[in-house]
Formats: sequence, structure tokens, C-alpha cells
Amino acid sequence: MKRVYLDNAATTRVDPQVFEAMKPYFLEKYGVASSEFGHTPGMEAKDTLEDSRVVIAKRLSAQPEEIVFTSGGTESNNLAIKGVAYALKNKGNRIITSGIEHHSIINTCRALEKKGFEVIYLDVDREGFVNLEQLKDMINNKTILVSIQQANQEVGTIQELNKVGDICKRKEVIFHTDAAQSFTKVPLSVKNINVDLISITAHKIHGPKGIGALYIKKGTKIEKMMEGGFNEFNLRAGTENIPGAVGFAKAVEIASKEQIEYVRKLRDKLIKGILPKVSDCQLNGSPEKRLPDNVNISFHFAEGESILLHLDMKGIAVTTGSACFSRSLEPSHVLMAMGFTHELAHGSVRYSLSKFNTEEEIDYTIEATAEVVESLRKISPLGKKEG
Repeated sequence: MKRVYLDNAATTRVDPQVFEAMKPYFLEKYGVASSEFGHTPGMEAKDTLEDSRVVIAKRLSAQPEEIVFTSGGTESNNLAIKGVAYALKNKGNRIITSGIEHHSIINTCRALEKKGFEVIYLDVDREGFVNLEQLKDMINNKTILVSIQQANQEVGTIQELNKVGDICKRKEVIFHTDAAQSFTKVPLSVKNINVDLISITAHKIHGPKGIGALYIKKGTKIEKMMEGGFNEFNLRAGTENIPGAVGFAKAVEIASKEQIEYVRKLRDKLIKGILPKVSDCQLNGSPEKRLPDNVNISFHFAEGESILLHLDMKGIAVTTGSACFSRSLEPSHVLMAMGFTHELAHGSVRYSLSKFNTEEEIDYTIEATAEVVESLRKISPLGKKEG
């Protein structure tokens, strides 16, 4: 059976160049970076770790010492939010985020609410853009942190980070952004945007799982969340993941504008293929300001879970915002926050592409989607198009 993987927003295939770069650090150069004062293998491991840090920092126009390696985007988000909250708890207790953030942001904030912190969840419009006027109004003298993602994990909407950053700078509030979905795909430079903390991860960009990083601007007050040794500038205890850091750096190094443009063309081909071919469907998120690899479509009169399962039987891997594919048994919190009905949220399908997809795969997906939706609508209890 032909297999088409279109769930790259969840995770990506490791690039062969990344895999080759990592291999020696499993089999030959397996020293521990925190042993650099004891022997040559330790010193080599330390040098390798720092070389990787330099590559990642350069992509953000940051300094190497501002990059702290973590186990991934979730840990980076936890460290950013909890770290600032606990470091500044004597100054204030208000945290501001949006209602469409990743669960690692939302659930971290909910956990802090139980500890006495006040969290404001900003409204978003129909395309997923944060209400900037509301942000201005909600910042008071007890506000210690604003956390707004660069791009959304479900609908791909890219926020206006420069405007958010400017507001935070004027109000003298720490600004964090979750860039797990957007890093290397959308321009992000700490020289151009006022931002204090940035969460990034490797496995969304053809790097390995289990490695991420948090950019921490010099001077930002933050507490470590994991006790142990003095690793990562005494901000993240634990033995360093050298193979992971090498793989992350390699993935960043080979990420190119050409690849992004190729993926963007595939994205546009998919959108232009499905929307005219399948009646009663709509593109979710911003038509223009969206990730180059994201297509999210709601199909009326069809369940997202059924579309997903039938596409899977045709060898196509996608995901859905339907409640049956959520452990909370609730429809997509992103689409609901954007003002969608339960029907549209249940009928949403996310296609997320990568540089390894082909035009032939997109053609196949367009035809398969049309066939599946048409067949499901014939038996749908949700109602049928009149006429």
C-alpha cells in the first residue's frame, strides 16, 4: 500500500544527514560533557555540545550562553513559565497567554493557577490572531509574564510577534514565545523582535526526538525546575544528550529557504486542490499568515475521525480536531477558542507537510480526500447538502 505521511506537525522523519551526524556519538564518542575536567573523551563531548549550541544560537541571532538544552518543547515551555513565575512571585502573580496555545502551555498555566497564580487567557479572532488591545488592557503592575506562541500547532496561524514584543517591552513584562512549530520555517531573530524566552525543539524539523532548547535572554530572572548537578549554566540538571544536540544542530544547519518554498508550494497545491473539489468545506486559520507546512480544513456533514480512519486505510496519515481523538474527550480547544461550532471542530482535518513529500502524494491525497468525504456524507447522520 502507498504510504503518505502528512502529520509532520506532530513529528518528522529524521533526515539521513542528521542520523549520520549523530551515529558517532552513540558508538565511538560517547563521553559525558560534565566530565570535561577529567579526561579527553569528556573534553571532546563538552566541545561537541558547545559547537552544537553555537549553531542553534546563530539561527536565532543569539549568544551561545543564552541557549539551554532541554528534552524538548514541553520541557522548554515548563521551564520558561514556571521558572519565571517562581523567580518573580514576590513581584506579582499574573500570567497572560492565549486560549489556543499548545497543551504544554495551557496545562502548565492551569497548574500554576492551583498554586495561587492568576492566568489570563486572551481571546483570538476567527483566524486565530490574538487580541492585542485586550493584551494591552490585561497587563497590570502584577503581570510577570506574557506567553504567546509564534505559530499555532493546529491551524498554522502566525502571530504578529513584533507587536506583542513591543507591547511587552513598553509594559516592562517578560515575553516568552513557543516556537516549536515555527523554528527554521518562519523568520525569528532576537535582534528583530523583543523576546526574552523562546522554546524550540528538534523533532519538528527532521531532527531527533528528546532534544529541545530554551533561549533565555541575558538578565532574565528564572529558576531551575530540576535539581541535580550544575549542567546547562545551572538551569537544567542531568547528563547532557550529546547525540541529540548534534542531531538538533545538524537539522538546523541543513534547514533552508529552498526547502521551505518547496513545502509551501505543496501546501498551496493541496489547498487549491481540495477546496474546489470538495463542496462545503473551509480552510481554517489565516489564508496568508500561516505556516508553510500547514493545511487545516473543516468538512461539513462529515466527522474528522471518520475521515482520518478512511484516509489511513488508503495509506494517508493525517490528524483531526475531533473529540474522539482527544484524551480529554473535548473537541479541539484551538478551534473552539476561535469561535467554531462543535460540528466544524469535529469535522476538521489537519494535513502537515514536509520536504520529503512529493507532488504525486499531494495529487493522491486530493483525490482520496474527495472520495472519502463524498462517501461519508452519503451515510452521515449530520445531515446532507440539499439538492
